[in-house]
Amino acid sequence: MPARPVHAFAAAIAGAFLTTSPSAQTLPVGATVVSVSITPIAQLDAGLDRGGDFHGTGVIAGASVLRQFTPSFAAGINVRYDHESWSFASPAAFGGTAPWRNVHRPGLGLTLSWEGGSGWSAVAMPSVQWAYESGASTGDAVNWGAVLAVSKTYAKDLTLGLGAGVFREIDENRVFPIVLVDWRLSDRWRLANPFTAGPAGGAGLELIHTPGDRWEFAGGGTWRSYRFRLDRDGPTPGGIGEKRQVPVYVRASYKAGPASRLDLVAGVALAGRLVVNDRDDRELVSEDFDPAPILGVTFQTRF
Repeated sequence: MPARPVHAFAAAIAGAFLTTSPSAQTLPVGATVVSVSITPIAQLDAGLDRGGDFHGTGVIAGASVLRQFTPSFAAGINVRYDHESWSFASPAAFGGTAPWRNVHRPGLGLTLSWEGGSGWSAVAMPSVQWAYESGASTGDAVNWGAVLAVSKTYAKDLTLGLGAGVFREIDENRVFPIVLVDWRLSDRWRLANPFTAGPAGGAGLELIHTPGDRWEFAGGGTWRSYRFRLDRDGPTPGGIGEKRQVPVYVRASYKAGPASRLDLVAGVALAGRLVVNDRDDRELVSEDFDPAPILGVTFQTRF
């Protein structure tokens, strides 16, 4: 049986690693697929618990190449660059000064996919990423690790699996479980994981409605937390910033053709928290923020 390749198209909201993916599809041996995507993102004003507010905008660009080497093995490489620009107004918890401004997260990853007998499959996705504010030391801003998962297709309409993400994220070890679900409830409804897991957290879950060939509507959520090295000349020189949130969203997608689609996403970031640690990873400030509206638009295509 041919392998089911993993096609990851970047689609993020407010810096979270939210990613939409087309349903797995078989490729003939020797076939190569190239995919590209771009996503402008925005988080609107959110109040900080101890006074002040903040908002941010950004863009995510990604590209990947996947090749089917044998009927049971496919491998690929992907590159990604995230940029976020944050603005703070009178953040009392941070002494009235913005804890960070411009954050960069370039990354490189591999996808290794195997298909076994009796419906079993496995995937390994090692990756490395640099997460840092402008002016920070990139040598102290490396995140690396891998996502490992296995799944089994029990019927043509149901695939379930388990996995884990294991990462070293700027002086902190992180391990989180991943539950894989692809359950076609009917011809028009499906429950599935829309997100690629990575250093920012595990995959989410969404309920998808497909009324026709062109349009798709969905709602879902996940959790996200990511750390980055701070500016050497900033308010916390060489420290560590962290942003945590639980994004809940709705999505409308339009398929412009067999290989291209446009995703419109709107939602809210719940349980948000901003954290600043010193360069030795000792917590200095932890500040909750109010539910924050989040918006994103992704154009993705493959060749």
